[in-house]
Amino acid sequence: MGQKIVILGTGGTIAGQSSSALDHTGYTAGQIGVNDLLAALPLESFGPGRFITEQVAQLDSKDMGFDVWVKLAQRVAHYLSQADVQAIVITHGTDTLEETAYFLHALLAPGKPVVLTCAMRPATALVPDGPQNMMDALALAVSPGAAGVSVVCAGAVYGPEDVQKVHPYRLNAFSGGDAGPMAYVEDGRVRLLRAWSTAPAGQVPAEALVTQLADAVWPRVEVVMSYAGADGLAVRALVDAGVRGLVVATTGNGTVHQDLEAALVLAMQQGVRVLRATRCTEGRMLPGADQHLPAAPGLNPVKARIALMLALMRSNQDSSRSIAAGV
Repeated sequence: MGQKIVILGTGGTIAGQSSSALDHTGYTAGQIGVNDLLAALPLESFGPGRFITEQVAQLDSKDMGFDVWVKLAQRVAHYLSQADVQAIVITHGTDTLEETAYFLHALLAPGKPVVLTCAMRPATALVPDGPQNMMDALALAVSPGAAGVSVVCAGAVYGPEDVQKVHPYRLNAFSGGDAGPMAYVEDGRVRLLRAWSTAPAGQVPAEALVTQLADAVWPRVEVVMSYAGADGLAVRALVDAGVRGLVVATTGNGTVHQDLEAALVLAMQQGVRVLRATRCTEGRMLPGADQHLPAAPGLNPVKARIALMLALMRSNQDSSRSIAAGV
């Protein structure tokens, strides 16, 4: 009997049901339990008695919230600490999958594989994609040398910092931008293209962070966008409402409309943490001498928001250290 593989269910399309096998969009997510998903798979090659299953949540991932993130992080940390656990696989909806993947990476930076997988068609579809994605995730979970958080969809493996949903309904809905996939799963085998994701610089022990999260008040961090005609109205309203941090989704190489930038600079002077993250789906921001706002290079706006929230929570406990690298 090999080491244990933990399967944590959170719902999503992979657990969705529809009244018609031909309906790929008008379904209800998060209806089928993780045990039933696993029972439908041909698992003989993994050997008997290897799987531990747990239903952490059962929701449409568009409704993902901090409470589920905390519970998921606690369960992942618990199983990572077990010597007989080899890997963790998490079933998740596609809408916020990239956010959960980055959250677990930035918080836990696990040495063991933590593989998130999903589906673009519900389990009741005539040809569902969830079963193959699950089998690919399990193949990755037991692959020699696999480590860290990754996302598996349509045979491609993406890193938590790069992965992004880029299409609303096709089966290969994710991209790694110009970084591309980390690996491919081909006929049950992993073909690695580049190194597995590593821990962010200055990472602190997972147990301490998860303990803090259990009782933490999540700081309000919002995302605003720079575009033609943008001004500072939304920024001023958010500052008046007590926002702790702001991420601006910038144009191009971190550029921000001058009126919006002026409001963001003023917000910083009032004690609000501000980060820039480009809204471009490929490439990363390059530093410029004339840019007045701190940057989160390599992160899209929703991941920069997570990095800033974690940094603000950590600063409440220890202002000399930061959870997120470069924040």
